[in-house]
Amino acid sequence: MATVTPVYPATRRNTELALLVMAVLVATGAWAVVGLTEDGTLPPGLALYGGGLGGLAVVLHLVLRWKAQYADPVLLPVATLLNGLGLVVIHRLDLSSSRADQAPRQLLWSAIGILAAGAVLWVLRDHRVLRRYTFTAMVAGLVLLLLPLLPGLGRTINGARIWIGVGPLSFQPGELAKIVLAVFFAGYLVVHRDALSLTGPKLLFLRLPRARDLGPILVAWLASVGILVLQRDLGTSLLFFGLFVAVLYVATERVSWILLGLALFLAGAALAASTFGHVQQRIDIWLHPFAASNADDSYQLVQGLYGMANGGLLGTGLDRGRPDIVPFANSDFIYSSIGEELGLVGLFAVLLLYGVLVERGLRTAIAVRDGFGKLLAAGLAFSVTLQVFVVVGGVTRVIPLTGLTMPFLAAGGSSLVSNWIVVGLLLRISDLARRPAPEVRNGPESGDTGVTQAVRVP
Repeated sequence: MATVTPVYPATRRNTELALLVMAVLVATGAWAVVGLTEDGTLPPGLALYGGGLGGLAVVLHLVLRWKAQYADPVLLPVATLLNGLGLVVIHRLDLSSSRADQAPRQLLWSAIGILAAGAVLWVLRDHRVLRRYTFTAMVAGLVLLLLPLLPGLGRTINGARIWIGVGPLSFQPGELAKIVLAVFFAGYLVVHRDALSLTGPKLLFLRLPRARDLGPILVAWLASVGILVLQRDLGTSLLFFGLFVAVLYVATERVSWILLGLALFLAGAALAASTFGHVQQRIDIWLHPFAASNADDSYQLVQGLYGMANGGLLGTGLDRGRPDIVPFANSDFIYSSIGEELGLVGLFAVLLLYGVLVERGLRTAIAVRDGFGKLLAAGLAFSVTLQVFVVVGGVTRVIPLTGLTMPFLAAGGSSLVSNWIVVGLLLRISDLARRPAPEVRNGPESGDTGVTQAVRVP
């Protein structure tokens, strides 16, 4: 009797390593170009930053070889390249400002984020364990959102009280809240999706769920969005709303939930615009950025648009533009900074990288065999999609500005660490999704040859 056993996926991990090397080389080369353009010499920190980013990525690659052999080989290189490009742009902006400490700080946060992703892979052997903590995740998410409201702990920065501070360090707990709430949404909906889609009264083309089925998840969503509105963080509240609707749609496969979500969003936007002055101000800036009455408030948006227009198709070249004129060019408006110096081609390249990242996350959701993993992977992938859409839409004036930051690119430790954790979770889920199914032995009584075949990894 012959037996065919799965072979260690060395080719898959070697492909990942080759892509990692390419990603680090591209980021390191861009860093070198900035130095050569600045003063004609290679920057002194080139080896530190290139080696630091490459070393951290290789460490995570080795963890994957050991703990998640079958994980998706594309997720890590794409995230590394986005992180590296963000370091380059932040370093370039450091050279044009009085502060030159943002790039070193971003590298430190990159190390923390990559190590956090490695810790997820090391500690979490099976993502299905998280399903046991569905309601614990809900409570944890609400507690994280409430932390900035505590006296002495919360900090107000740029008009939003969404930060907590310990000494000189500050962190945005809402970034971690989106992950644990995604766990709650996935864990709850995988149990109640049939009740949400098949039972309850029907109104026109929409079947409404029973209150006892939708109640807990609706309470959690309303509480999280309400807290964020009180904190004046409308960007994150929009992100949570989109995540809620997206996971609900994936769970029930009903387009009517998308339509209902859009209706609720429009109603909520109208209510917020009429109730909160800062929301009305952002809408006015969005509609009339060049009006003389908005000259001060719309300065950031207008300068970002001018910068991207100045970049044109191919850009001015790294370190040859003036993106530093735009306030918060290394965080809120880092996308316009890329557009000025790398042009429309550079902007599309960045969007393509995000598209690949999200596509691999959704492919993982399709491939994984358990319902909880499908909903969790889809929710995490949609969270990246929505965040990119909200940021790019605000910078390009498709929608009003919201204050979110580009995943992996923008300066800020909270967003960077949380998105690396998202990558770690997607890698863990993809490992189980791509792992060969148990061998099926064909018995001789059925007329087969008795050969055992293993399922090939997709």
